[in-house]
Amino acid sequence: MNLNADPIVAIATAPGRGGIGVVRISAPKPLDALAQALVGRTLRARHAHYLPFLDADGTLIDQGIALSFPAPHSYTGEHVLELQGHGGPVVLRRLLARCLEAGKSTGLRLAEPGEFTRRAFLNDRLDLAQAEAVADLIDASSEAAARSAAASMTGAFSQAVNELADRIIHLRMLVEATLDFPEEEIDFLEKYQAGPMLDGIRADLDHLMRNAKQGAILREGLHVVLAGQPNVGKSSLLNALAGFEAAIVTDIAGTTRDRVVQQIALDGVPLHIIDTAGLRDTTDAVERIGIERSWEAIGKADVILHLMDAREPTPELDAQIRQKMPARTPVIAVLNKMDLLDGVPVIEAEAGQQILPISAKRGEGLERLKQALLDIAGWNPSEESPYLARERHLQALNQAHEHLALAAEHAAQNDRVLDLFAEELRLAHVALTSITGEFTSDDLLGVIFSRFCIGK
Repeated sequence: MNLNADPIVAIATAPGRGGIGVVRISAPKPLDALAQALVGRTLRARHAHYLPFLDADGTLIDQGIALSFPAPHSYTGEHVLELQGHGGPVVLRRLLARCLEAGKSTGLRLAEPGEFTRRAFLNDRLDLAQAEAVADLIDASSEAAARSAAASMTGAFSQAVNELADRIIHLRMLVEATLDFPEEEIDFLEKYQAGPMLDGIRADLDHLMRNAKQGAILREGLHVVLAGQPNVGKSSLLNALAGFEAAIVTDIAGTTRDRVVQQIALDGVPLHIIDTAGLRDTTDAVERIGIERSWEAIGKADVILHLMDAREPTPELDAQIRQKMPARTPVIAVLNKMDLLDGVPVIEAEAGQQILPISAKRGEGLERLKQALLDIAGWNPSEESPYLARERHLQALNQAHEHLALAAEHAAQNDRVLDLFAEELRLAHVALTSITGEFTSDDLLGVIFSRFCIGK
């Protein structure tokens, strides 16, 4: 059974109460009969009609705007009907139930998460990178991320990828044509300037990779965990970074019993700040659970801020905490409460360890701390990416980079392995086109679109 042939329906607006709520229907076949059942008349294409939305017995469910978008001129590339009414959850559920009832004979069913956008991709309304950008725009957690996602959605990233892919195709065409005439292989690199052509492709791919890495930082951000013994000022630092009282602060050790998560943006980069329970031995059952969750958060962190009290450093206990932290995760040692200290504390740094003195209460040293976090992220504000990127895109770009590097090695052998040169170009091309979905498995498509919200 081809599920993509089924007509689908879903509430396309966010759950909860709102001024407007939208129910969206998409189908391979025209929806005139369904529109007649729902609003009592046929609809003119791409015109807004203010009409009653009717139940099976003709009673009023709601009154709003009905829009018809015949294929292929719609978001999904199919026939689309949208009913835009009031945004109450009860009225939207009634309208959705009525749509399913009226469309039962046609096989109308509830849409899966991301199914509308998946159909847009399958019907060539969007490529895969643009489709992913739709979800990224919805999930954008900073203005910079939203700008980059919008650019990707309009095709900026796809265009850059496709231009590189086209240049590789051109070079492949020259190489593979030469393979058909072995007597011409000797002069191929010199005759067609294949070496400089490949160098130019590799240089532009490097530029694209730098932009993509910046775009990935904008999308993913950093998960920053505040860790340390009780009462070293973790919650105070969270509040200082957030700019408001996100966590309760008292002088009582062990006030924080569970993780507190706050999202902020630094230069457009999302930071997910996680305040954790103080790390210590305890017989309190509730606090012990909080400490276990603290270690779970530490294990998943991108960066750990190891807070210590500058007034009363406890090197042995802090060393024990440091040893239990993941070796792969960057750790910044933060000496807090410098405002209560006369002079500079004497603490020996471990090899490669970064120590930053701060006062979370007064805000002293926070700018240096913020910059240290951006440095770890690899963020360069002067090179803000014109598009958003995902880890999948970075992996594909890295694969293309590796294959082009091997192609350059073969080219340096003066055409004696021209067939291997051509094969590496082919593999680089496949890696690039996997970004836009030209060569992508159905399994990967299922994973990507399942993470979309229902109705999109």
